[in-house]
Amino acid sequence: MPHDVTLITGDGVGPELADAARQCVDATGVKIRWDVQEAGIEVMERTGTPLPDSVLQSIRRTRCALKAPVTTPVGTGFRSINVFLRQELGLFACVRPCKYYPGVRSFFSGVPVDLVIVRENTEDLYAGVEFECGQAETAELIDCINRLSPDRPVKTGRDETGVSIKPISVSATERIVRYAFQYAIENGRRKVTAVHKANIMKHTDGLFLATARRVAEEFATTGIEFEDRIVDNMCMQLVQKPELYDVLVLPNLYGDILSDLAAGLVGGLGMAPGANIGPQGAVFEATHGSAPKYRGLNKVNPAALILSGVLMLRHLKETEAADRLENAVATVIAKGKDVTYDMKPDRDDPTAVGTREMAEAICRRI
Repeated sequence: MPHDVTLITGDGVGPELADAARQCVDATGVKIRWDVQEAGIEVMERTGTPLPDSVLQSIRRTRCALKAPVTTPVGTGFRSINVFLRQELGLFACVRPCKYYPGVRSFFSGVPVDLVIVRENTEDLYAGVEFECGQAETAELIDCINRLSPDRPVKTGRDETGVSIKPISVSATERIVRYAFQYAIENGRRKVTAVHKANIMKHTDGLFLATARRVAEEFATTGIEFEDRIVDNMCMQLVQKPELYDVLVLPNLYGDILSDLAAGLVGGLGMAPGANIGPQGAVFEATHGSAPKYRGLNKVNPAALILSGVLMLRHLKETEAADRLENAVATVIAKGKDVTYDMKPDRDDPTAVGTREMAEAICRRI
């Protein structure tokens, strides 16, 4: 039976990558009914919104989306479409595999890096609960902070202080840690590591750690090892000995940061796929951004979005097709001929191919 999938083409290099990923997924022979939708800056210029209602309606109908990159303005403009989709659709788990494929340029090419970042997606500082200085609410909040910490008073003058609230709940933490353990069980993983800063933020990260330890006890008989690491130490550990780690489960902000760090171990964001999972559906997307300066140049590496398509196929229970697509990507990369400039030993190598040509080589390998 065909699968209904929403294809969000994005902006910048998004449409090129969406075409490449769609072509490779279709080459597996899995029947997909694609519902193509647009989102991003270019759509906002035409319609006044970067995320038309039709996009959300489509995802709610199909319960599965493959999403190309969408630009998020820095400092001004609309908030991240990615964050909005996760919160609006209840996509509580962000799953980002970071796996080294032979042939990729990396300082860690001799290390068997195969990590999975499981990031809580709905709360923490990314909940977006912020206050501008000078507002009455901010003044009341700062007065409260000063009463709690009189030895470290916060200034209240305009332009002196910005305040963000960091909500961490027991329910959301239980949900994401259970998801990490279930993922480990279903994918033959050996260990789950909870990452936190509970030595400093005792009421938020402390709650996250205590809850993670309690949930881990539920899985004590599964053979999945559990441990925890302080986030700054975890960063050092990943650079020194990433092969010791397997599934990392983290609050939202740490998960975002360590996802990019782990991607750096395996060749960069061009090799970093991602999935956002919830009870009502899933959105699959590359970890990298929209790279608008490369728009229309047929230049960027399509591997991250194609590998996101691999995750999508596994989610749809098309495991055999997913394995064939991943193996095709790995083989093309290992041969090193039909790959984009960033995959070559010399980035100025004239034999580098474009986005479209690399996708076509992967299709031929399938």
